[in-house]
Amino acid sequence: MTGVLEPSFKSVLNQTDLCATDGMPLVWAARWLSKSAQGRVYGPDSMLLLCEQAARFDHRIFLYGGRDETLWQLSGVLRKKFPDLQIAGAYAPPFRTLSPAEDDACMSRIRESEADIVFVGIGCPKQERWMAEHKDKLPGVVLLGVGAAFDFHCGRVRQSPSWMQEAGLEWLFRLCMEPMRLWRRYLLLNPLFVALWTLQMLGLLRYRLEDTSHAQVQAL
Repeated sequence: MTGVLEPSFKSVLNQTDLCATDGMPLVWAARWLSKSAQGRVYGPDSMLLLCEQAARFDHRIFLYGGRDETLWQLSGVLRKKFPDLQIAGAYAPPFRTLSPAEDDACMSRIRESEADIVFVGIGCPKQERWMAEHKDKLPGVVLLGVGAAFDFHCGRVRQSPSWMQEAGLEWLFRLCMEPMRLWRRYLLLNPLFVALWTLQMLGLLRYRLEDTSHAQVQAL
């Protein structure tokens, strides 16, 4: 929905190598639009699967986002789950825009860590914009936005029950957990998503994919 309302962010999404269906409403919409058996690609689960693979193939990971205490707890959780996992480094950015000097220092830190995968957990749309701005500074490194996965895995924030996730009600659980932070996202954007999806199903609304020659996967 941010991509619908902000053309600059839509361009960011459409220039990613992979734009995944993280939420069930997106899964349902993708299934209807493409007539395929589209599944859910859940950020927190994807992070664990990639950590398991990284441990098996000696890939190094870097954690970007969260708070210092969150990263400390998360590193402990991941090392316990995957004893062979190489955590090359971690950085908790301040809750403000980094200065050019701070940003350069952070990029140097990631490059010097020789990380193969950087998990970015600073929330949407901030993390997508950050990855788009820094991908050229980190050649050969996979950047993956995982949203609230850091807080989920270290136990700082509760995850919704699996039945609520499968029913497309995770947003309601998260709204109840963090109403002040999330009310605008869910109470304003969810109804707009449903309205636009309905118009699209009725054939009254069509989206034209912009020309993104660098994109491998187009966002909805």
